Amino acid sequence: MHIRLDETALAWRERAAQFATQELIPFEVEAEFNSGVLPTEVRKHQRKLAIELGFSGMDVPRAHGGREARVVDQVAVWEQLGRVTNALCWCFSEAQRWMFEVCSPAQLERYILPLVSGKRKECYAITESGSGSEVDIQATARRSEGGYLINGEKWYVTSANHADFFILQAALTDGPHAGSHSLFFIDKDQPGIELLRTPLFSHTFSDHHPTYRFHDVKVSDAQRLGPEGDGMRCTHSWFRRERLMIAARCCGAAGRMIEEARAFAESRMISGEPLAEKQMIQAMLADSVTELWAARLLTYETAAAHDRGDALHSLHAQCSIAKLYASEAANRIADRVLQIFGGRGYMRENSVERFFRELRVDRIWEGSSEVQRLIIARAFRKRGFEGM
Repeated sequence: MHIRLDETALAWRERAAQFATQELIPFEVEAEFNSGVLPTEVRKHQRKLAIELGFSGMDVPRAHGGREARVVDQVAVWEQLGRVTNALCWCFSEAQRWMFEVCSPAQLERYILPLVSGKRKECYAITESGSGSEVDIQATARRSEGGYLINGEKWYVTSANHADFFILQAALTDGPHAGSHSLFFIDKDQPGIELLRTPLFSHTFSDHHPTYRFHDVKVSDAQRLGPEGDGMRCTHSWFRRERLMIAARCCGAAGRMIEEARAFAESRMISGEPLAEKQMIQAMLADSVTELWAARLLTYETAAAHDRGDALHSLHAQCSIAKLYASEAANRIADRVLQIFGGRGYMRENSVERFFRELRVDRIWEGSSEVQRLIIARAFRKRGFEGM
């Protein structure tokens, strides 16, 4: 039961599989019992190798030194990286294709290309306390001489503890685009930025999700991404890609869990016969394999639709479909597999226990399952099934 991939995608897949298996998975348990933290030299080696393998430049145009990989190739990579727990696959940053469409040459040199080389690290400041997946932004950007003053509070700023600049979304308060949104590059060392708290979460990642307050942070016009008021379009581009790659990672996680459940069920003896002989166990495995197969088909077809150049409205809906189904299926699979392992599955040294905690957030971030359903329903009502 394999997705039909051509030689290019298979080469990317194998490259990522070897990296995950040889360089990341052996460190999972050590990271788990050290709050996700590995020795500095280990992380440096992992980042360096990931960059050399081309992962950080997959979505970067060749004109800027990137690989310009197809979306199918990128999904093949992130599916394999999704087999790893404790966010160890986050050892590198990526630049996304849409950034090269909206950023100035100076912005590319200062912020974006250093992501590819590993010299800088970004974090996205979008979510707020009173809003969530619907992106109801209260943070403001008020016109000031030569730029803007940014005010507001941002929650769940993932990886901010490792980053040196924010990509922040704010609502414009004045001017011809008042009420619309813009994105801004903000260096972490700029005056007026306050770290409020770093809450603990179910997963034990070294990448934290802190809360920040921005008080009259002065940014120049040169720190705005794209035309004034174009922020939501940029955010939608970011969401589409993130949702699709979440689906890919969920497929990878589900695949690993199913393989480990199969191996355990074949070796675990109950009353003189393998656990795998029990029909209830067989049903759990059958349901899991079926759901993974469906999730992979959805995810890879959505990637192929990007590479074909399907209509943007269709891609937006398809990314929501892929994320919704793959993330919910992966959570169901985690629950079944943990049950198959029994008490062993509840031990933190077992990968399924970590997946059981870590996959839960995939139904929330980058748009909750409920928001994905709304996106899908609206697209269906507007265009019908054939028009989605």
